[in-house]
Amino acid sequence: MLQVVQAAVAGVCADRVIERAVSLPGIGDWLLRAPIHVIAVGKAAPAMATALLAKPQVRARTALAIGTHAAPHMPASLRFLAAGHPFPDAHSRAAARAALEIASRVPADGHLVLLVSGGASSLMADAADGLPFEAKLAASRALMLAGADIHQLNALRKHLSTVKGGRLAAACMGATTTLALSDVVGDDLSVIGSGPGIPDSSTWEDVARALEACGAWDAVPAEVRTRVEAGCRGTVEETPKPDAPDLARASGVVIGGAGHALEAAGSAAEALGYAVITMPDRVTGEAREVAPRWLDCALALARRQDRQVCVLSSGETTVRVRGDGVGGRNLEFMLALVEPMRDLPDVMAASLGTDGVDGSSDVAGAMVDGTTWRRAAARGLPPVQAVLDRNDSYHFFSPLGDTLRTGRTDTNVGDVQVLLVHP
Repeated sequence: MLQVVQAAVAGVCADRVIERAVSLPGIGDWLLRAPIHVIAVGKAAPAMATALLAKPQVRARTALAIGTHAAPHMPASLRFLAAGHPFPDAHSRAAARAALEIASRVPADGHLVLLVSGGASSLMADAADGLPFEAKLAASRALMLAGADIHQLNALRKHLSTVKGGRLAAACMGATTTLALSDVVGDDLSVIGSGPGIPDSSTWEDVARALEACGAWDAVPAEVRTRVEAGCRGTVEETPKPDAPDLARASGVVIGGAGHALEAAGSAAEALGYAVITMPDRVTGEAREVAPRWLDCALALARRQDRQVCVLSSGETTVRVRGDGVGGRNLEFMLALVEPMRDLPDVMAASLGTDGVDGSSDVAGAMVDGTTWRRAAARGLPPVQAVLDRNDSYHFFSPLGDTLRTGRTDTNVGDVQVLLVHP
């Protein structure tokens, strides 16, 4: 199991995705020839920027990386700014302003390269003119804790921001190209990192619907409700749309995503003698509700084979926070499988976040097999439902030694799930 999940992460490391970018027709040619300005933002930003600047042919006039931590061997020419995640902070505001300053200085014949990865929405954030930063932060936090999916959350972020939803590209007089490492189901460039270099198709009405659907309307500050209402009336401007003149020279491409992680994991599983099946549908929804259905589907696919099978999937679930425990969506996904798998001695499952950090925990995810429930009971751990009620999955798996601890991976393409079946 560990070899398979490690291969998934390695398949989307910074070096691999940058190598893929420079080999793309129509991108690699100018990327390695013309002078460029680079802004990298996201969990993988320092590593991606370092990998790009390490190419001998690259000529970067300016280079900024905004992330959670510095990468090893960053060149002196790369300016690094640490900022807040999963919630923006004062450093996130400074990062947004630094990015806007660089973008605004790119001349009409210049080219701005945005290296965008998961986490960018929090790491580069400032409130729209007239809106207190604290109100924007509180609104994002309320919607996230209410269990909003990434599309709902990013619609809000983009409409309350100075840089998201294409606004960073709009500040640039030259061309803008986004090279994205996708942590988003569907690989929508306008959603990855809230699309700072990509036109936005979401509307103020979408923001209002998201707040209502998640039951978060009354939880957000009054200033935000007032702004959303004004936007719906048309008295506050929309984010730049696909036909906006300011974004006529903006483009983008996904250079790494969950598909690449699954491909690498599948190759590793095949080398270990497994038949590999990749589930076509992305895994989304409330983690505790989706997990048993995922198990049923994965087992149905695996049981069609008469040999050992590895079933792979990817996606990103959500967790509605109800308790005061420690955990994340992958840990909770696995916790919801403990009871269904108690009579399956030939099956092992794992789920991990490819960024190496799952929610409020310091691990990437967890593993479950047919013995998990018995070992938990022997240690006197609380019943699964009680742990779910507290959202305390970390303290269930940690004493069992069943957590997946990868450390920071300097990549982020969402979550990967693995089921191994041995007939």
